[in-house]
Amino acid sequence: MNTIPLFPLGSALFPDGRLPLQIFEVRYLDMINKCIANGTAFGVVALTSGNEVRRPGQVETFVSVGTLAHINEWSAPVQGLLRISCSGTTRFRVTSKEQLKHGLWMAQVEPLEKDQTVAVPEELQNTVTALMNLLASLKNHSIPESDIPVATPYRLDDCGWVANRWSEMLPMSVEQKQNLLALDNPVLRLELIQDLLGERGLLH
Repeated sequence: MNTIPLFPLGSALFPDGRLPLQIFEVRYLDMINKCIANGTAFGVVALTSGNEVRRPGQVETFVSVGTLAHINEWSAPVQGLLRISCSGTTRFRVTSKEQLKHGLWMAQVEPLEKDQTVAVPEELQNTVTALMNLLASLKNHSIPESDIPVATPYRLDDCGWVANRWSEMLPMSVEQKQNLLALDNPVLRLELIQDLLGERGLLH
């Protein structure tokens, strides 16, 4: 069992996902500075109520399954502001949590199994084609590599990786994202993504 600081967000982070953040709240500036100094990760969990920025009288609630975020790059353009670029690593489940006086959440977590590497079956290849087309479109619009929401290396032959990228980018409810993140079967996760893409007319 590990104890980690949590960063509740209005969206979900999946393993190998890219997460840029601007940090300005005191509770998170202190947390991120400690993570940078110690080379440690923090946990990202999706909010089910409350806001990312703390407000008087507000109660934050969040999901029980999240992803560890590793800080790859950081800068401090002005005092009281940190810009960081993170990547998702291990999924975890919160077993207990406590909010400290200054608002930071600490949690005991247990790691979840890493996705097994499973080749994308023929019947799910259209999800790969759609993702390739989306990435090609972003590059054709001369969007800088750092602003593309999918980090290299691309693993377009891996069910879990393809499912995770769509899970991050598709607009859906927190509950839907939570259910996808908590699934241990990467093929099933990609099948559910295929259904969502089909419902939205994004597959050919």
